[in-house]
Amino acid sequence: MEAQEDRSAVAVAQFAPGDDTARNLDEMARLAGEAANRGALLVVFPEYSSYFTPEMGPDWVEHAQGLRGAFTRTLAELAGELGIHIVAGMIEKVPDDEKRVANTLVALSDEGDLVAHYRKMHLYDAFGMRESDWVVAGPLDQTPVFPWRGFTVGLQTCYDVRFPEVTRRLVDAGADLVVLPAEWVRGPLKEAHWRTLVTARAIENTVYVAAAGQAPPVGAGNSMVVDPMGVELVTVGEATDVGVAWVAPARVAEVRRVNPALRLRRFGVAGL
Repeated sequence: MEAQEDRSAVAVAQFAPGDDTARNLDEMARLAGEAANRGALLVVFPEYSSYFTPEMGPDWVEHAQGLRGAFTRTLAELAGELGIHIVAGMIEKVPDDEKRVANTLVALSDEGDLVAHYRKMHLYDAFGMRESDWVVAGPLDQTPVFPWRGFTVGLQTCYDVRFPEVTRRLVDAGADLVVLPAEWVRGPLKEAHWRTLVTARAIENTVYVAAAGQAPPVGAGNSMVVDPMGVELVTVGEATDVGVAWVAPARVAEVRRVNPALRLRRFGVAGL
């Protein structure tokens, strides 16, 4: 087993954001503080943490912010105060588009710097939903990664997990810990899909996956951290809560020695 100093704690912080950004930030501060008190140095929050309503509409555009707006600045201050990295989803203003927003992730360092961001590429036009009516898809050339305590952390969002090539491109860019903020809408078999897909992305890429979803009533919950062999290290059920798991680069290396699937693969990922 790895020595304690070779491991770091990552947390998935599950809550149900609403239409009051200040209240959402207060809840995020509470959960981040709890995670930090339990040893977490990286805390992952859900998709759409800045603003969320069950139905998208013009109010989303009204509440969108710039990439470095008040929501991001507040998280940056929180990250610096707690000495942790924070990843969270937000709705971002889109220049020259008054009718749609970007579904964006921001990653803040323990010094309060914006170290990476990602705009969701695969929009949720499925299961009776049409995210693209209100959201602009991000560019396809994104491979957002940042360094953290011996890991390279990659960013992707919710519906992206149904497309294996998204995670594989992050792994090709060096990611060995993938964080996945989500608002996984509840519905028949949806929880099973979530658990299967998150676990599959970890196993097939021999990486850790830290997946933070929204709590009910809209979200399916089940935020989790999965290790490179597909082991669920921690899972949050339906509650607003924090799950903390210890991760180690040595575990990735060990699994890749036993299962060198990345080295043995015979196909790459190319754009359409």
